[in-house]
Amino acid sequence: MSRKVLVLAAALLAVTACTSTKPPGAVGPSTTGPTDASQSKFFNQADFDRQLKQRTQTPQGDPATPWTQTIDASFVDTSKYRKDPKWHLCFSNASVSNPWRVTGLTTMKAEVALHPEIGDFTVDDAQGKDDKQISDLSDLLSRNCDALIISPNTTDALTPAVTKACQSGIPIVVFDRGVNTDCPVSVVHPIGGYAFGAAAAEFEAQRIPKGGKVLALRILPGVDTLENRWAAAKSIFAKAGANVVGVEFTDGDPAKTKTIVSDYISRFGTLDAVWMDAGATTTAAVEAFQDAGKPVPPIDGEDQQDFLELWQQQNLTAIAPTYPVYEWRTAVIAAVDILSGKQVPKEWILPQPVITKDTLSQFITPGMPPLFYSTCGCQKMPGFPQTWGGK
Repeated sequence: MSRKVLVLAAALLAVTACTSTKPPGAVGPSTTGPTDASQSKFFNQADFDRQLKQRTQTPQGDPATPWTQTIDASFVDTSKYRKDPKWHLCFSNASVSNPWRVTGLTTMKAEVALHPEIGDFTVDDAQGKDDKQISDLSDLLSRNCDALIISPNTTDALTPAVTKACQSGIPIVVFDRGVNTDCPVSVVHPIGGYAFGAAAAEFEAQRIPKGGKVLALRILPGVDTLENRWAAAKSIFAKAGANVVGVEFTDGDPAKTKTIVSDYISRFGTLDAVWMDAGATTTAAVEAFQDAGKPVPPIDGEDQQDFLELWQQQNLTAIAPTYPVYEWRTAVIAAVDILSGKQVPKEWILPQPVITKDTLSQFITPGMPPLFYSTCGCQKMPGFPQTWGGK
C-alpha cells in the first residue's frame, strides 16, 4: 500500500474506547483532575482519575512481552468456552484505513500463525462503515466461528450488534475501540485516551510561558478515545494558563494539516506549542514551521517511523504518546486463552509507553518504511521485517 494511500486513510482513524467497556484514558500527573463543566459528553471524571493512577502503576507480567502484561486485572472463568482445537477464529475489523491499523492487522495475522490450534482465521473489513460492520457481524454469527474478535467502528452504533453477538454464545473479545456493554468475555485496550492526551499536554504546558499560544489539531469528532485525548489536554492547558488559540480538525490529511498550521502562523506570528490527538500528520505540521522559517515549537506525535526519524534528525522538542499496536497481538492471545479454558482479564489493560527524548532511539527500527509503527511488538516475530514492509 502506498504511503499516500495510507496517510490519506488516516483521516478515518477511529481509535476508540467505550463507556462501560472502554479504556479509560489516563491524565495528568495529579490524581485530582478538575471537573470541567465545559467538557464534552465523553469526559468522565472517574475514568480520568483512574487513568492518572494507572500511568504510574507497574503492570503485571513479563516486561519483555508487554502485550501479555495487564494492569488492575480482574480475571474471569472461561472454562465453559473450552473447546478442542482446531478452532475457527473470526475477526470483525473496523477498517485498515490508516498506518496504525495496517501495522496492527499484519501483526495480528503473525500472532495467529504462532498458534497451531487456530485452523482457520476469517477477517471481515468494515471499511470504516458502521452499517457494513453490523452486517459483517450478523454474517460471522452464521459461519461457525469458535471465537469472535471485534474492533468496533464506532461506539454507539456497534453496541447493539456486539450485544447480539454476545447473546449468540460465541465468546467475544473486543479490543481497540469500545462499546457500551460489558457483555464481551474480555475487552483489550491500552490505558486509554486520557493518558495519551495528557502526556502530550503536560509536556507542552511545561515548556511554554503562561498565556502561551497553543494550536490543537484533532482528526475527527465523536470518537470516544479521541474525545478523551482532547478532554485531558483541554483540562491540563486550562490549569496551566495556556491560551488555546484554535482547535481544528485535520481529517488526518497532511496537506490540510500543513495549511491549517501555516494559516495560524500567519495570523499569530508564531505558536508556542502544537498539540495533536494523533501523530500521523505531525511531520506535515513540522514542515509548515520550516517553510515559514519559524522554529518548531514543542509538538507531539506517535511511534510512526517517519516522525521518530524526523524528531531524531532535527532534535525536535517533542514527545510521542502511543496507543501501542501490540494490542492486536493481545486480542488473539485472549481468544486462544478463552478457547483453552484459561482465565483472562475481564478488562485487559495494557501498558501504554510514552516515547521521550531519552527513549527515542529504542523505538526507531532501522530499515522500516515511514508508516511503520514500532510498538507492534513484532520485531522478533517470524517474517520480520519483510512482512511489515521492511528490509
